[in-house]
Amino acid sequence: MLIDIAHVTHTYTAGPASRTVLRDVSVTLTERRIGVVGHNGSGKSTFLRLLNGLIVPSRGRVVVDGLDTAKDAAGVRRTIGFLFTDPDSQIIMPTVAEDVAFGLRKSALSKEERAARVDALLTRFGLDGHRDHPAHLLSGGQKQLLALASVLVTEPAALVMDEPTTLLDLRNAALIGRTIADLGQTVVLATHHLHLLDGFDRVLVFDDGRVVADAAPTEALAHYRRLMDA
Repeated sequence: MLIDIAHVTHTYTAGPASRTVLRDVSVTLTERRIGVVGHNGSGKSTFLRLLNGLIVPSRGRVVVDGLDTAKDAAGVRRTIGFLFTDPDSQIIMPTVAEDVAFGLRKSALSKEERAARVDALLTRFGLDGHRDHPAHLLSGGQKQLLALASVLVTEPAALVMDEPTTLLDLRNAALIGRTIADLGQTVVLATHHLHLLDGFDRVLVFDDGRVVADAAPTEALAHYRRLMDA
């Protein structure tokens, strides 16, 4: 997968006030595992949302495998799934199985094919015993697994994840970390849990809306730690 971010600036405007959160960011992403780190307010969450067209840049372009996010956001979202920090913001349907199936509502798959895909994901993430349970009554870790299953059911080529372990306890954070490590898709992961980036190909460090380091994890995270200690 090729994601090209070219001279991207993004400014949020609310009435007469405005706030620029990304400043002339240019990177090309081709690796299978890419980490994104930075302090709160550094611009990393806005950067992630640009990658699958949840927001479009104020200036510059984001192109995913030839698709411009400003012109074909729907096509980009079929290619790149998004996992939010809080799974409750992503769970839509009342039961576990219904929530996973929701993403297939407009697909050309037969009823049997949809059911088979849902069943496979519920089994894969250990949720098959909860298929008819109220989705919002699951544990925190189970909710995040459900949110992930509901994204994966459409079989995206890549996943963008915005701090998916931040709201979890250590046990569930470890579970999600292992699950991320086993994914076959391209992953772009923003996290404050730096150990999750072990084995990643590349890490981007954001500060004040800019990429201030872009390197292999050891070098990039050393820069990030120095930045946090300054």
